[in-house]
Amino acid sequence: MSRFKDALVLLLAGGVGSRLNILVKRRAKPAVPFAGIYRIIDFSLSNVMNSGLSKVGVLTQYKPLSLMSHIGNGEAWDLTGRSRGVKILPPRTGETESDWYKGTADAVRRNLDFLTDNPAREVIILSGDHIYQMDFDAMLEYHRSKKADVTVGMMVVPKSQIHQFGAGIIDNRNRIIGWEEKPKEPKTNLASMGIYVFDYQYLMACLMRDKNDLDFGMHILPNGIANDNVFAYPFYGYWRDVGTIQAYWEANMDVISPESGISPQKWQIRTNVEAEGRPADRAPTRFGTQTMVKGSLISAGSDIRGTVINSVLSPGVVVEEGATVRDSILLTDCVVKKDSVVDLSILDKRVTVGTGSTIGAGDGHDTVNIVAPSHLYSGITLIGKGARIPEGVSIGRNCVVDTKVDEGQFQGSSLADGESILLAEK
Repeated sequence: MSRFKDALVLLLAGGVGSRLNILVKRRAKPAVPFAGIYRIIDFSLSNVMNSGLSKVGVLTQYKPLSLMSHIGNGEAWDLTGRSRGVKILPPRTGETESDWYKGTADAVRRNLDFLTDNPAREVIILSGDHIYQMDFDAMLEYHRSKKADVTVGMMVVPKSQIHQFGAGIIDNRNRIIGWEEKPKEPKTNLASMGIYVFDYQYLMACLMRDKNDLDFGMHILPNGIANDNVFAYPFYGYWRDVGTIQAYWEANMDVISPESGISPQKWQIRTNVEAEGRPADRAPTRFGTQTMVKGSLISAGSDIRGTVINSVLSPGVVVEEGATVRDSILLTDCVVKKDSVVDLSILDKRVTVGTGSTIGAGDGHDTVNIVAPSHLYSGITLIGKGARIPEGVSIGRNCVVDTKVDEGQFQGSSLADGESILLAEK
């Protein structure tokens, strides 16, 4: 049991995550399925559990229903009992988007009553959309040893990627003496992981001092670095922000790569196996006599009669005879019918690929998606939840087929590289 078990955890899980495109059309980013049976938020919640912490507030906002259903009462992560618990903190918003949280510090400030009701020596602030394993007990020990007001989890990343993060400049004691938020020309390669330990009283004072301090990275940390004791906590393990289609695909592929350093089983990552579509009530996977599976993760309840190579399949996926799935991610209950090919693609739940169709056809990897060029640019094609692909259709690279598109929405027998089929919002 952690001697820091009374530390309070705030898990920020309300971001839109728009760079995940139609994967977040009906769900919050932390609720996006990952690595077969998990959801992204399972990693943060399991790290909390494995660190022996017991009080968690989950701040939700954008399309929170599936996330709230998944978390439930916290039983899956041993967060139930008289002195333990996870509390869903629903959106504190009005009728318009302008009333939404305006930053990470603003989100915490609007839930100040939860902080007041749960006083603690330290507050740990986490993001719900990162894939990693971390011992918060060790970070809390470090925080106290430094007599820090704030401790920031940080790791070295290539300078070419630092523009995506807050970046810290440190002295020989790991005290942060300079800060750059998403710098275009960085002076450091030390990136913030979005994991903070705050002294409770210090955090309360920061939140009350200036209500225009809306974001930890943009406002609270630079102010603290200038005036108080802010330290970097170095982290050397696997960590990835899966906030883009490319990063999400790469992290799933890391799960099936022995050299990557990610292992949900060894990390003791838990999920809510009783939630909708989960493997608790699924039969064992069935394999046909002509099946070939190589370097893939196949979840319970699947029926594999064709070929699956270097792919991640969630529960209940069907791959019929003569069909091939390669370098792809298929979420729960997808069906790939006979003689079809799914190549370098992500299929959301309950997609049906008609007989003899190809998703990810041709060599047009460099033809970016016309509607969302910053989302799909490396060849990955994205098919939305419940879409039905007609027989004999060829869909190219960097394409998007929207949620619940059916056979009637297809014009002709092919969708060219970079093209999309999008439905009007109702």
